[in-house]
Amino acid sequence: MKIVTVLGAIAVAVLFFFGVIFALAASAEPSLTLTRLTISVILLGVGVAIAYYITRKPKTVIHQVELSGQMKAAPLKCPNCSASIDVNQIKIVSGVPYATCAYCGNTFEVTEEPKW
Repeated sequence: MKIVTVLGAIAVAVLFFFGVIFALAASAEPSLTLTRLTISVILLGVGVAIAYYITRKPKTVIHQVELSGQMKAAPLKCPNCSASIDVNQIKIVSGVPYATCAYCGNTFEVTEEPKW
């Protein structure tokens, strides 16, 4: 579990607790009712906002590629030592594929050579 989620849950519990306390205290003294109710609403609102932030799910993006014909994977070679690269060594960084050679440790950008 992420530390942000744990800290957010603690913050939500504290804000809800104090929001309820201020709401109950608003009925105790009539001269401070509006002030305490305002603080209560603010505390509960911030608690709800934090709860929404820590429970939202990340969006999944699916890219579909339409190909004009049959595709065949070409073997991937390290430009430094010409060793074969395992497809599990390819990582996407900021939308660009990078591969790391298991033999020499070279990291390089995976590019497609033109076919002409």
